[in-house]
Amino acid sequence: MGSQPTTEKKRYNPLDSTLKFVDREDELDFLCEGFSSPRALMSCGHAVTPTSLTNWCRQLLEKGESKFVCGQYGCDAEWPYVEVRKMALLTPEEREYFEKTMALNAMKVYFDVKECPGCKQTVTRKDLSNLSVHCQICTARKGQTYIFCWQCLKEWKGDHTQTDRCENEGCHNGALKILQTCSEITFHSVKGVIGCPSIRACPTCGCLVQHSSKKCKTITCPCCKVEFCFVCLKLVIECWKTVGEKFRSCADGVAPRQTSIPVRQRK
Repeated sequence: MGSQPTTEKKRYNPLDSTLKFVDREDELDFLCEGFSSPRALMSCGHAVTPTSLTNWCRQLLEKGESKFVCGQYGCDAEWPYVEVRKMALLTPEEREYFEKTMALNAMKVYFDVKECPGCKQTVTRKDLSNLSVHCQICTARKGQTYIFCWQCLKEWKGDHTQTDRCENEGCHNGALKILQTCSEITFHSVKGVIGCPSIRACPTCGCLVQHSSKKCKTITCPCCKVEFCFVCLKLVIECWKTVGEKFRSCADGVAPRQTSIPVRQRK
């Protein structure tokens, strides 16, 4: 059910006085399906149908998100689940899927939990910088040490001291590849900024962040809500100490493309 888009069977009741209807395009209908329901406004002001909203939110869940954010460019409004549930006209089956997936995704993000490929039990890492993880359940069942790769989720191959990958075919850090190959961005209001990548890993939690504004060099991470400088990768308070304000070039210039991703530290 989770991987299947919702078919057009949902329609808003035009007599529902709790909804604000508008006569304009469905702004979440990315595939141009032309869903036939009347359009209603979300709290952020964008028009949706229950089907397009359901499909968009399902896509977010399948990407590992636990929160629902508007899909329109430049709009980072976060919708409460109670709003999504109402506006998407979620069926009981959809509600069960959404709520279970939200909880699982949140657990994976905040507690660094994954599923062991051997026993399918959830596992946490003691060492957040170590990709090789010892599963005690599989070790007991097999009678020998069982270690799997946190990155590719296969039984570990090769040297356990490797820090960026094991020797399984296809084991690589996709996020690092994005950081190395993304395009560059130009800040028109900040002189001397050349060669700044358009995507950075948040220096606090490692979440990949794409800069959507070319006016200001500071940005707030959507995951941990920490504000940092997209150019020098310092926290804003540290960057401003050396330059005085946000429209001046950073004292240390443009930080190079990142070759490692910061890990959110447990408190």
